[in-house]
Amino acid sequence: MTPAILVTLVVLWQLVLVGYTFTLAGNAADEAARAGTAASPGARQGACQAAGTDTLSGAWGSGATVTCATGGGMVTADVTIRVPILFPGTLSFPFDVTGHAGAVEEETD
Repeated sequence: MTPAILVTLVVLWQLVLVGYTFTLAGNAADEAARAGTAASPGARQGACQAAGTDTLSGAWGSGATVTCATGGGMVTADVTIRVPILFPGTLSFPFDVTGHAGAVEEETD
């Protein structure tokens, strides 16, 4: 019975890590989009990428990619993070989790 309990706990822990990775990707994309709207058009890309990676801790932030785009009065950000296997910072699954966010571009007078 003990091996069945241990396997169940490992599977549940892995599911928690997958869910947490989705949460981190969404939050990082939100922060990146917000930072992109507040920056001037010339500095928007750098501010967006910096804000997207600053919100991620070391294990998730090391392999994360942040892409930002502006168009149609919107600033959008996509953050892609690898899902770790059991322990963040060691091995990762061969699939990525992507968070997407957008915010209305701020106007300057």
